[in-house]
Amino acid sequence: MVSKRRLSTSEDKESLTEDASKARKQPHSKKTKKSHVHNEVEENDSVFVKLLKTSGITLKTGESQNQLAVDQIVFQKKLFQTLRKHPSYPKIVEEFVSGLESYIEDQDSFRNCLLSCERLQDEEASMGTSYCKSLIKLLLGIDILQPAIIKILFEKLPEFLFKNVNSDGLNMPRLIINQLKWLDRVVDSKDLTTKIMQLISIAPVYLQHDFVTSLPEILGDSQHADVGNELSDLLTENTLLTVPILDVLSSLRLEPKLLTKVRQLVMGKLSSIMLDDLPMSVKFILHSITATDALEVISELREKLDLQHFFLPSLFQASQSKLKNKGQTSFSGNQENSGQDCVTLLFDVIKSAVRYEKIISEAWIKAIENTTSVSEHKILDLAMLFVIYSTNTQAKKYIERVLRNKIRSGCFEEQLLQGTFYIHYLGILDYLDNMSPQQIRKLFYILSTLAFSKQHEASSHIQDDMYLVIRKQLSSTMFKYKLIGIIGAVTMAGIIAADRSRSSSLTPGRGDLSSEQCTQVTSLLQLVHSCSEQSPQASALYYDEFANLIQGRKLAPKVLEWAGQTIFNDFQDAFVVDICVVPEGDYPFPVKALYGLEDYDSCDGIAINLLPLLFSQDFVQDGGRLTLQESDQKLVSPLCLAPYFRLLRLCVDRQHNGDLEEIDGLLDCPIFLTDLEPGERLESMSVKERSFICSLIFLTLNWFREVVNAFCRQMLPEMKVKVLTRLKHIVELQQLLEKHLAVTPDYVPPLANFDLETSEVTPHTSTAVSAKIRIQGNLGGRKRKADDSKTSSPDPLSKEDNSECDPAPYDRSQLEKEFRGKEEKTSVSLQNYRAFFRELDLEVFSILHCGLVAKFILDTEMHTEATEVVQLQPPELLFLLEDLAQKLENMLTPSVTRRSPFLKSKGNRNIGFTHLHQRSASEIAHIVVQLLSPMCNHLENIHNYFQGLTAKNHGVVDGPGIKGQEYHIMSSCYQRLLQILHGFFAWNGFFQPGNINLLYSALEVLTNRLKPGESEQALDELLSQSFHYLQNFHLSIPSFQCALYLIRLLMVILEKSTAPTQNKGKIASLARQFLCRVWPSGEKEKSSIPNDQLQALLSIYLEHTDGVLKAIEEIAGVGVPELINSPKEASSSTFPTLTRHTFVIFFRVMMAELEKTVKGLQAGTAADSEQIHEEKLLYWNMAVRDFSILINLIKVFDSRPVLHVCLKYGRLFVEAFLKQCMPLLDFSFRKHREDVLSLLETFQLNTRLLHHLCGHSKIHQDTKLTRHVPLLKKTLELLVCRVKAMLILNNCREAFWLGNLKNRDLQGEEIISQNSQESTADESEDDTSSQVSKSKGTEGGEGDEASDGEKERESDESDDDSD
Repeated sequence: MVSKRRLSTSEDKESLTEDASKARKQPHSKKTKKSHVHNEVEENDSVFVKLLKTSGITLKTGESQNQLAVDQIVFQKKLFQTLRKHPSYPKIVEEFVSGLESYIEDQDSFRNCLLSCERLQDEEASMGTSYCKSLIKLLLGIDILQPAIIKILFEKLPEFLFKNVNSDGLNMPRLIINQLKWLDRVVDSKDLTTKIMQLISIAPVYLQHDFVTSLPEILGDSQHADVGNELSDLLTENTLLTVPILDVLSSLRLEPKLLTKVRQLVMGKLSSIMLDDLPMSVKFILHSITATDALEVISELREKLDLQHFFLPSLFQASQSKLKNKGQTSFSGNQENSGQDCVTLLFDVIKSAVRYEKIISEAWIKAIENTTSVSEHKILDLAMLFVIYSTNTQAKKYIERVLRNKIRSGCFEEQLLQGTFYIHYLGILDYLDNMSPQQIRKLFYILSTLAFSKQHEASSHIQDDMYLVIRKQLSSTMFKYKLIGIIGAVTMAGIIAADRSRSSSLTPGRGDLSSEQCTQVTSLLQLVHSCSEQSPQASALYYDEFANLIQGRKLAPKVLEWAGQTIFNDFQDAFVVDICVVPEGDYPFPVKALYGLEDYDSCDGIAINLLPLLFSQDFVQDGGRLTLQESDQKLVSPLCLAPYFRLLRLCVDRQHNGDLEEIDGLLDCPIFLTDLEPGERLESMSVKERSFICSLIFLTLNWFREVVNAFCRQMLPEMKVKVLTRLKHIVELQQLLEKHLAVTPDYVPPLANFDLETSEVTPHTSTAVSAKIRIQGNLGGRKRKADDSKTSSPDPLSKEDNSECDPAPYDRSQLEKEFRGKEEKTSVSLQNYRAFFRELDLEVFSILHCGLVAKFILDTEMHTEATEVVQLQPPELLFLLEDLAQKLENMLTPSVTRRSPFLKSKGNRNIGFTHLHQRSASEIAHIVVQLLSPMCNHLENIHNYFQGLTAKNHGVVDGPGIKGQEYHIMSSCYQRLLQILHGFFAWNGFFQPGNINLLYSALEVLTNRLKPGESEQALDELLSQSFHYLQNFHLSIPSFQCALYLIRLLMVILEKSTAPTQNKGKIASLARQFLCRVWPSGEKEKSSIPNDQLQALLSIYLEHTDGVLKAIEEIAGVGVPELINSPKEASSSTFPTLTRHTFVIFFRVMMAELEKTVKGLQAGTAADSEQIHEEKLLYWNMAVRDFSILINLIKVFDSRPVLHVCLKYGRLFVEAFLKQCMPLLDFSFRKHREDVLSLLETFQLNTRLLHHLCGHSKIHQDTKLTRHVPLLKKTLELLVCRVKAMLILNNCREAFWLGNLKNRDLQGEEIISQNSQESTADESEDDTSSQVSKSKGTEGGEGDEASDGEKERESDESDDDSD
């Protein structure tokens, strides 16, 4: 209260001064007595006038201010002493008050007493303040006068309550109340409180507001409780005083019970409160929150607040008033501004609260998170999440998680989003540049839904704004902005043209599309077409967006009819020609009709005019002149061939309910191409000719991919045959393309996905390809700078890190031989060109039902003579499986890269999956469930193939057929099938609401492969049977990659079980079998096992085995000695995967798992039983023995990666020994003295070898190794001190002695430093070493004395190393 009084003093001064200035400007009151003359001194013989004059105040008449001749404090002191020392005290006080009462009967005199006095200027006065209080306020500062004067003021107040402002402009009631503010002392505060509350009860509303807000400035702290109770009662009686009462209550010191009572009262009135009172009410509620009741209060507040009820009607009325009253000012305009101001004030209040009060922001988010019912979510919930997200940086991750969970669970429905963003669409349109195409589609879908919905009043405004934005973006010459316009226009056209034959949320009760709306749609689409026809990329994007619109939403028949007729005619004119008319022109290659599936004996056939179109495009770009026969026709880019056909077939599909008979001629028609097989002419071709052939192959591939997309679901046998043939053509063309790309560096293919920037899809140039080109010769063109980041493979396990394995560099002559060898496989990977291939639809994978060796009889009742065998060959199967694996990885597998920023696109990871992202993860999982049965068929067929091959070769790994092309393809199919199953079952969405049935269905498919016919089994039983089914494939696994995928697939199945420990041992056993299996060697007789995959499998084995220490001892104690005693290129007989090349992998994993195991072992306490102590001591003995075996291996395998692993994990093991083992030795030493000493002696030998390793690292000056030395040395010092402390604790100090340890290399040879050669051995780089002896030593004391100096020396050396 004190601080508030200080802040408000100036305000009081200003108000009084203002009132006084106004008073001087107004004419004299008509009620002034005639005896009073202007500007004369009041002459009166009354005690009141005399005492005032004696004390220093001269009363003036008229408009003149009373004059104060002395300082205010001096006046009060003089008057008080005069009254107090008067002979007739206290009667003199009554006479003085009576004189005051008589004097102020005159209104002008009363007014002068309420206004500030005039300070007579003299030297003394000039040093003080120029402001003077009024006479009444000065008298109120005298305790003996205050009660009587307060009584007079409250008796005078009723005279002015119901009068208008005086002619002099003063509001007398306010002026009277101002006298009571900021008194230094209130003699009877309780009486004053009673009087002012009575006054408030009878005063007019406008004065009640002022009186209430004045209470904190009048009353003392002792009266806050009483006033709070009075005001809470008044709050229930008078709703017009809600704002001032709550404002005052916020300033008072109230008890928690009273505060809670008032808050509950306000909360109860919140739903019926006036809009103007809402911000103050919410502010009071938020400011009254405590940490204990925050969640409860916020939950109730969000239930009471309804933005749609409070604000949206006023905003809609505001938009209407703008339309009806343009150029007019009315009261409705004031109401509009008032409503908008209240909205702004409310969110300012909330924003301030959540920004500065952490408990409020956290409680609000928690309240939203705890709301589970869809119907209970409100517009306020979304708005608050965004408000808190923008003001509280610490809560951003929490809000993102809540938002994602609400969207996934379906709590935030479309209607809620519409209501939230309806008013803010203009602001959102400013951020289109930073949005991904998928986000742009969603935004325009929402805005278009709002714009063309009759449920919203201001929809026409949104329509105008959207049309303006779309036209502006379409007219841009930059593709980035044209993309926004195309996506926005097509999306908006889809909303307008939505089929209204059924009930629709957009226009309920309406029928088919009106003529006006149909014209609106066609005009918009024609606008897009005309604005994009000059750019092939923009045209192709328009066709793709239009196709997605037709595929995703049901359009009105009128629009489909118009689109179908237009698209069919345009496509035929642009790309289709008669087969009998071979194009003539100055082409670089002979034109031939290739890849036709029918024999055309007449000129009735058609062909795709690809090569002439491509040549014309390139020729025009080079500035040439057209010489084609059809030069007068409109030139169409071949880039649009595949997108336009997709649009055409989807339109026909929708019009004819899936029947594509109208366009089935495009499935088997040939293409005007040239011979694509490179042959001997490849080397003589120019760079431009090679690029032309590559572009021709890319365009042909994309045409075939779209053809397969179109006809894959046709059920007629002859159609299936043709689809499989086209699939075969795709595989063949891809092989040809790899050959051409290998000799065409810096080539950039034509785009196939158009909803992205061109810079995003530049193909990665392989460094291996560039090296081959340089060896082969100068083929022209500049070399593109290699991309630093390798293209990510769809197989996450195929990434290999050889940074620590030091593989031998490629021999240049060997590389040349590989390139020139006819049978060598090119290293060009088409995965780097994924963005330049058309996307396969998910429906294409229905081809998997054809079976690997299934026969399809083409005989029907109408055609009984023709029969043909159809089968899905391994190359085509592999093609489909690779694409499906990529799709599942993109949609079902969470990204392993760094976390994407909120509301940001995922970049290159999503290129080529535009159609896939039109579906949800649940839809894709449902499709995969339907494909599980045919995939199991393929898996079993491949299993049988490898089983038969193994039997044929009598178990010989590298027998005949192992390195053949068929073996390689079948092995890749096996790997992709396991990868798909792993990606599917690893999906984290199975246990989300509504998806658990998908898991049951998938497991039933696997279970029925073992036990057909069984149904309604429990989840654990289904998991067990599925585990058993998949485990049976381990005998036929052809490659190490397949083995790892099988293991991970089994682990995923195991994780979903409620009792995973039962099959944990089976995982370890299977992993060990794979580690002990001889795998077929790769090319050049090198290991075909990628390092990261070997590390993963070995880690799985050690993590799942029951005895980690025994497993490590077996590998290090049995497998490694076998490797040491074997020839250079041989391997361990027990563990064939352990070779000299893979030793570092085994060593790293064993050291890491050993450290992890001992770190997880509890140290134990002295209170543990003796048996527990013995078990833990035995366990540590085994761990130290394993550590000793591993550490000593560096004497044989001393490569840099091995030493790095030893330094890193050696220190971690010593640290674990200090923390986990030494406490155990403290209380185990006395009972197990010999065992403890033996353990320490063994461990000491290991630490000595670590010390030698530090010296080795320093002498070789290897920075990667030396950076570990300081920390390792510090840890070894701590070990010395800790062992000594343990021995002293157990009264065995004689078993410890210190000596000088020479710096030696890994072989034990002493390292002779420069100092030691020039001086004595005492100046050499020696370090402290501890010795633990089983016998009593007599040199214990001397050793201790030497200890301190040696330790200081070693510490100094450690510091030097760190520098």
